[in-house]
Amino acid sequence: MLKLHFAPNSRAGRIVWLLEELDLPYELNRMDFHPKDLKSDAHRARHPLGRVPVLEDGDVSIYESGAIVEYVLERHKNGGLKPRVDAPEYPDYLQWFHYCEGMVMPPINTIVVQTILLPPDRRDETALSQARRLLTKALSPVDETLAGKDYLIGDFSAADIMLGHACFMANRSGCVTEDMSNLKGYIERIAARPCFDKAIHM
Repeated sequence: MLKLHFAPNSRAGRIVWLLEELDLPYELNRMDFHPKDLKSDAHRARHPLGRVPVLEDGDVSIYESGAIVEYVLERHKNGGLKPRVDAPEYPDYLQWFHYCEGMVMPPINTIVVQTILLPPDRRDETALSQARRLLTKALSPVDETLAGKDYLIGDFSAADIMLGHACFMANRSGCVTEDMSNLKGYIERIAARPCFDKAIHM
């Protein structure tokens, strides 16, 4: 049985979404997004920085959401939710799968720090404004690639689980502009998926 260590409003939501889409059985250890849980000795033994998600699969323990997604697809779904290596969509799949953490999540991280994690007297409006601008700029190519498509490579894939989750969070932070109509529609389709809805409201 897979066991997922999870906290709400974090990247761990991607893994719940993945497991639900794949209809895989799993056990959930739900923790508060708070140092008393995440920085506890028990959790630091799972993740040295006290973060989520962490997936346990028998003797295997793995963290980093992208690595977990790839692990689950290869070990438990025989490559499901991804195109074949020789498929024409495979390069785009790889690009958007990794674009999430490379380009979209860094400014989201800054926004979360500057609006939620830091006390008001330590927040930096310049850093926050810069992060918002960078995030909107990073989302522009995503909006462009979605023209005429429901999902990033056409069919729903694990790239949507990675980047779609990040786009949903970016939209909540107000960084998806109204002129990004392709991206707005994409986020609506993501939000309408029952497995996503379950993951985001845990």
